[in-house]
Amino acid sequence: MSTKDFIEKDFYKVLGVPKDATEAEIKKAYRKLAREFHPDANKGNTRAEERFKEISEANDVLGDPKKRKEYDDARALFGNGGFRPGPGAGGGQFNFDLGDLFGGAGGAGGAQSGSFGGGLGDVFGGLFNRGGPGTTRTQPRRGQDVDTEVTLSFTEAIEGATVPLRMTSQAPCKACSGTGDKNGTPRVCPTCVGTGQVARGSGGGFSLTDPCPDCKGRGLIAEHPCAECSGSGRAKSSRTMQVRIPAGVTDGQRIRLRGKGAPGERGGPAGDLYVTVHVGEHKVFGRKGDNLTVTVPVTFAEAALGGEVRVPTLGGSPVTLKVPPGTPNGRTMRARGKGAARKDGSHGDLLITVEVSVPKDLSGKAREALEAYREATADEDPRAELFEAAKGE
Repeated sequence: MSTKDFIEKDFYKVLGVPKDATEAEIKKAYRKLAREFHPDANKGNTRAEERFKEISEANDVLGDPKKRKEYDDARALFGNGGFRPGPGAGGGQFNFDLGDLFGGAGGAGGAQSGSFGGGLGDVFGGLFNRGGPGTTRTQPRRGQDVDTEVTLSFTEAIEGATVPLRMTSQAPCKACSGTGDKNGTPRVCPTCVGTGQVARGSGGGFSLTDPCPDCKGRGLIAEHPCAECSGSGRAKSSRTMQVRIPAGVTDGQRIRLRGKGAPGERGGPAGDLYVTVHVGEHKVFGRKGDNLTVTVPVTFAEAALGGEVRVPTLGGSPVTLKVPPGTPNGRTMRARGKGAARKDGSHGDLLITVEVSVPKDLSGKAREALEAYREATADEDPRAELFEAAKGE
């Protein structure tokens, strides 16, 4: 991404969130859009693929608090591609190259950039792994971050699972060892002198930098282009890797695996792999944070007289629940340590909700017993307090 693109792209608009959106709101918007435009759900739709790339790019910046701050700072300083002079600067024009600002260079341009704290090099260098004008692209370069998704069953999410992930990303071309030249001897680009960037006048008294059109931002030109990568030095690489998803992950959680992304160039480190986890539902159990939930039917006699009932657990032995006499329908009790795993190794609880079961068919003996119970409790009105309360305010 060029400096101009970075300044002008509105990542908040891409995700459809306001600039003061919380991390949770950004995460929710990204999940919704990623599912809608994911290539697997839009096979053959190039527009959806491009949209997915834009969404991933925006989330990569706004989803990381540090990158988001750098992005906001840069946008605040440059606005819509124009430089905003600080207080006391007057209406005069500034004659310097943005490369001086980014690299913190000396000279006239460097003196101007000094009034802004010299932090812009960190802002853009951190986002694009790019140095100042004296830094060439022939140095080691970090690989790109890769986003992918995985769907787990409810049990796998609670207990953890090792899953195979097939990823396709850009990697150094094996045929030319990433040089772009079939003989392995590319030359330094004469247009940008190896920097990978060229200055472009903006008409506002300073210049912006764009990727060099001759070397496509690599800083190198292949005299004898490699047939496999057409001289780019990069080629698509597919690989399958086993990824361990930790126990206790939640639906929509985004896991970062350092160094598992696209390989770097010329000895540079690999990027990171970001895995968004989707979790399926369970027929019996639900989840509230670190706690699991289950609804257990009990008979009227068990609820009224008390008793012990067996309750299933997820992946373990059943537990025995003591139901106190007079337990109302809907009461929730707790089996400690039978929930989801936490980061510290402990476990949440199993929340057991009692549901009084009303039989559809009664035997003659059961009916007689209930008739006798009704006669014995005929003087009791469970709705008396309800009507008394209804007479009030």
